[in-house]
Order: sequence, then C-alpha cells, then structure tokens
Amino acid sequence: MGPHPAVAAIRLAVRRVLHDILTEHSRTTDAPAPDKPRATSYEIPQMAPSVAPSVTSTTSTGAMPAAYGTAREPSYQLPGQSPQEPPRAAPHERPPSPLVLVACSGGADSMALASALAFEAPKLGIRAGGITVDHGLQPGSDLRAEEVVLRMRELGLDPVESIAVTVGRQGGPEAAARDARYAALDAAAVRHGAVAVLLGHTRDDQAETVLLGLARGSGIRSLSGMAAVSGAGGRYRRPFLQLDRQTARKACMVQSLPVWDDPHNSDPAYTRSRLRQEGLPALEKALGKGVVEALARTAQLSRDDADALDAWAGQAEAAVRDSAGLLECAKLYALPPAVRRRILRRAAIEAGAPAGALFARHIEEVDRLITGWRGQGAINLPGKVVAQRQGGRLVIRQG
Repeated sequence: MGPHPAVAAIRLAVRRVLHDILTEHSRTTDAPAPDKPRATSYEIPQMAPSVAPSVTSTTSTGAMPAAYGTAREPSYQLPGQSPQEPPRAAPHERPPSPLVLVACSGGADSMALASALAFEAPKLGIRAGGITVDHGLQPGSDLRAEEVVLRMRELGLDPVESIAVTVGRQGGPEAAARDARYAALDAAAVRHGAVAVLLGHTRDDQAETVLLGLARGSGIRSLSGMAAVSGAGGRYRRPFLQLDRQTARKACMVQSLPVWDDPHNSDPAYTRSRLRQEGLPALEKALGKGVVEALARTAQLSRDDADALDAWAGQAEAAVRDSAGLLECAKLYALPPAVRRRILRRAAIEAGAPAGALFARHIEEVDRLITGWRGQGAINLPGKVVAQRQGGRLVIRQG
C-alpha cells in the first residue's frame, strides 16, 4: 500500500524540483574527457507517476511570521559570492553532492516541505538541510525556533541552522520581516554552499499575492504573483505552487508531524491575514468555489505575458537611444505603451530610483512627457531622480 495521497502529492512535487536542480547542477560541473565518462555521486531514477538587515547565526532556531512570507522576495547577493556555482571537482574526483536547504518556520506548509525533502533527497544523492529564521517579533520565538530545529533534525536534515535577525521598519512590518528573512536565507545559502533553497508557498499563497497586487494597481507584473524559480541565480524554488494549503496540512497530519500555527497568520493587523481570513472566503461565497485555482492560473498567464513584454522592451531599448545614450521621445512615442513604460521604468531604476518605491503613477507622469508634451516641467521621482524633456530627448538622472 502506497503513501497517503497528500503525502504522495507533496513528495512528487519536491521530486520534480530536485530533478530540475540535479540537471542544472550537472551542467555546472566540468565536462568529462571525450573518452572518459563523468563519475557522478548520484543517479536519477525513472520517475513513476504518482500522486540586508542584521543577521546572527545561532545554534538554536527561530520561528518566523506569516508562514515564511508570501510575497516576492528581493534579490540579495553578497559581494564576491557566486551562490549558484558549487565547487568544481578535480578531473580525478567525483563531483560534490549538491546541498538543498529548506526554509522551515514550523508551520504546516514548510514542515510538509521539509518532510518531503528529507524523504526524496537521499534517493537522488542530494544532501538536504534546513534553515529557520527567528524574527524575534513574538515572546518565546527563540524557544519555538529550537523546537523547529529539533524537528528538522529528527527528519534527518543536516546541516540544520537557526538564524536570528533584527527586523527594521522600512516598508511596513510585513515587508521588513520579509527583507530580513531573505537576507538571512541568502547568507545561509552562501555560507553552506547550497545550490537551492526550497520555500513552502502554496497555491493559496499565490492567490493571495495576486489579489494584493490587484489591490495595489501595480500592473501585470504584480498579478504574476510568485515565480516557481526566483532569487539570485534561481536560488529559490517553490514546489507547492500547484498544491493547496489543505494538502500540506493533511500530509503533516497523516505523518504525525507537529506543526505550529503562527498567530500572525490570523492577526487582522496584517493585510495578508485579513485577506486570508475574510477576503478570500467572501470571494468564494460570492463567486463559488474555484476562485483560488482561477487566481493561480491568472498568475501564470500574467507572468508569461509580463516576461514577453519585458523581453520586447529589452530589445527595443537600444533602438530608441541616440548615439549619446539618451532616450529619443519620438521613437519612444511609436512604441506600445506597455513596452514604452517598461523602458522608462528601467531607465529610472538605472538612474538611482529604488525599484520598491517606484510606482505606476510615477511612470505615468514620466510617460506624459512623451505622449502629452505641453512644455511641462521636470518630474521628481523617488531616490532624488529627475526626469525632464530636453530638445526631443528624455533625460533621467539624479539631482
């Protein structure tokens, strides 16, 4: 008799991601000599169908709020580090076994992910470890973190590490905690030489992210939600984006895995918590079941469209600049608005405008210098960046 369907589903999802990681890892190792096959430390079996904040490393763990975050993460990379380039083996040596870490808060989603990783990784010759982050935002968070470390060790994960962080205030409590978390995870991945970090975001988390993007009115990129692969060098992987939250919880229950329900996930002080507890249930009541699945599909379709438009803008940018590198307004005007505004946003960021503070309304104002020119003055953007039209050229610079 096989495993419970919920357990089979989470294991299959993790197995698929680990196969992808192995394939990518094998491409980074030295190619074998023409007459000598490569020695490998793993075999990939045939898959059968089945269901920048302050960081302090400690020997115990930390729990984290909001189910290890549920929004897109900033891309951190430490100077001089190449986190996605594992050590190359000498010609006579076997390549090192890759290490994959799981970010585990102790909640149902991340505990299910940790258990699936611990089960699948050894079969593929992959080393599996775990990281938990203590945000220090709740009394006793350090003690709960120690429990998470013990649970990961009981699953057979090694190395296991707890990281205590100091959460700032920039961008609000949820964004500040997320920034602290990802900075800690990035540092841990570099320190341990991990090729990937698995995150337990589910289809429900994706639906919430799409709705939050819709509420901000930030455009199609916000509607694309969380990517299955993201971060510096594709470090972060989200195996559960096609699985619902209940599947992960059921998998923990049938495996008798203790889970911790973060009170922040039901605290109405947090926007995502209100959406989870009130918004989505109200939508399902009004529109019927299937809202979460539809929103997740919207995320994937939006991501495909956004990627295509980003590629178009990247190719078109060179053609709308003059020999001095300045943007020519007449050529920009001829482009579709979605492409033109992407070029403007990229130019503003390159000039020093913080991406997180650059909103659609800023780009719309800059766009009017091209499409609605009536001699208006300069546009002030975040980061002390100024955009102004001069002699048929659009000049975007600091100060």
